[in-house]
Amino acid sequence: MKLTLAGVSHHRAPIELRERVALDLDACRALAAGLDGEAVVLSTCNRTELYLVQEEHAEELAVETLARLAGTRRDDLAAALYRLRDEAAALHLFRVAAGLDSLVPGEGEILGQVRSAFEAGSPGPFLDKLFRQALHVGRRVRLETAINESPASVPSAAAALAQQVFDDLAGRRVLVLGAGKMSEATARNLVSRGADVAVVANRTLAHGEDLARSLGAEALSLDAVAGELEQVDVVVSATSASGHVLERAVVAAALKARKGRPLLLVDLAVPRDLDPAINGLDGCFLYDVDDLEAVVVETMSGRRSEAARAEKLVAAEAERFRQWQAALDVVPTIASL
Repeated sequence: MKLTLAGVSHHRAPIELRERVALDLDACRALAAGLDGEAVVLSTCNRTELYLVQEEHAEELAVETLARLAGTRRDDLAAALYRLRDEAAALHLFRVAAGLDSLVPGEGEILGQVRSAFEAGSPGPFLDKLFRQALHVGRRVRLETAINESPASVPSAAAALAQQVFDDLAGRRVLVLGAGKMSEATARNLVSRGADVAVVANRTLAHGEDLARSLGAEALSLDAVAGELEQVDVVVSATSASGHVLERAVVAAALKARKGRPLLLVDLAVPRDLDPAINGLDGCFLYDVDDLEAVVVETMSGRRSEAARAEKLVAAEAERFRQWQAALDVVPTIASL
């Protein structure tokens, strides 16, 4: 049995490409079910990857599938695409599950995302073994190293960026779009630095009310945020919408009433929530997840030694998997003898 991985990630692919291949969990489930053989599709804000186990043409199928999702020719995807097989593919997945391949090394959310992709996929015996070992590796790294103890994370990086822009966040009003884990974590990081979360806007108002209540904020529907743009200093967005939830024209209209006060917008969603054209408006500063990388780099010095320990652990687990896969090739010979 041969393992094939093809994917695009934040290492090579800009957000403009990643958002075109980004899939929610239901879409990952449907795609995996429609592929021949064993298949698991992992899609996060940093990556979209296909793990396949087939006798023939697996790599070609994976590449063609990603090109179709991106709406481009496979040749145009080549610069951003990576393809790995067998032990190299297993090692990559183990590094992903351990948080070593993330924008913020050691971040904890990825382990749950790997588990969800596995549960939504169409694994057989081979991918079942692979993903269960990956989850085991991810848990070991978090238990046996301190890689996730540094405060670096995408939400904390977003809050640090806001503090860099305004120097002092005390009294700065924040509008949060979305009420999921990323929105909540970012909001709480901003509050810890002195900001005031004034409004939480969400597609499902009841869900938004729960987060707003815990933050002492007002809850609104996403359709009602235009009027709030005149009053806030920071907009943080992390919804699961498939298109823009805030367009340039809406922000431009609000700027007239702001009388020159700067507006910081941080888009943590993939696909992006905020129209990139907003960045061209005077007085607006728009950042997306790729822009946060420079902020994250500044916080990484304390994690490097722990990351080295985690890499050794992951490499040992990858060797165990290689030995298991090699044994599979020997079994038919032994049986025939």
